[in-house]
Amino acid sequence: MENIIMPKSYKILNIKKMTDIEYLFRVEYPDAKEIKFGQFMQLSLPKVGECPISVTDFSGDDGWAEFLIRKVGVVTDEIFELKPGDIIPMRGPYGKGFNQVDINGKRVIIVAGGSGIAPVRSLIHHIDRNPDKVKALELLFGFKDEKSILFKDEIMEWRKRNPMILTVDKGCGIDGECVGLVTEYVPQLRLMSDNFNDVEVIIVGPPNMMKYTAMSFEELGVPAERIWLSFERKMSCAVGKCGHCRIDEVYVCLDGPVFNYTKAKYMLD
Repeated sequence: MENIIMPKSYKILNIKKMTDIEYLFRVEYPDAKEIKFGQFMQLSLPKVGECPISVTDFSGDDGWAEFLIRKVGVVTDEIFELKPGDIIPMRGPYGKGFNQVDINGKRVIIVAGGSGIAPVRSLIHHIDRNPDKVKALELLFGFKDEKSILFKDEIMEWRKRNPMILTVDKGCGIDGECVGLVTEYVPQLRLMSDNFNDVEVIIVGPPNMMKYTAMSFEELGVPAERIWLSFERKMSCAVGKCGHCRIDEVYVCLDGPVFNYTKAKYMLD
């Protein structure tokens, strides 16, 4: 019988510094075609521990997966000591991704706060490269300040082809953009209208940010069934056995991490 929690070893291809505490790791992964947008994997180090990390991009043709890793604990501290060519054990991919969202022919709004841009990055790339799949794409990103803006070069490219609002909590953005929380700018989105029959909204970020942003969309008339959230929690087993990611009767690792707001509105904690 196959051990479903046994990791396999993969080679680190490249490491790119994004901020002082966030690095982008590209890892060789021959089975990348199996990954769905919004899924996560468990990265581990022997005798140190394991942590869940969202897949921020992947290539099925070239066989790699990327992970935005923040240095916030024992495991990630040790991962930051690794170099290209080193081996890292991984298992997955796990969870239900954004494939649940029917984006075909829809107006798609994606809202991300801080490192919440990581789980939606691959989906944005996919839509940006295949614009005929959707009716329109609009992006709303929020960061603490200019230094914390992630994937700046990609953001600059995305906004050449798609309407975008980029806001920071304080200071200035890349080109002196808006200041304030993303919730303040939801009413200003171009794709907001009186008819939401063809709109799909995806929100990823800290719990409070997701809570109030989803509430803003709903208050403006977007039906709950057209709003989607992605949860970030401590997935210890990732297969629904340990209960660490459980919220009431829901196991985020199995039933999520992507949830429809009809369910997610009762799970925010």
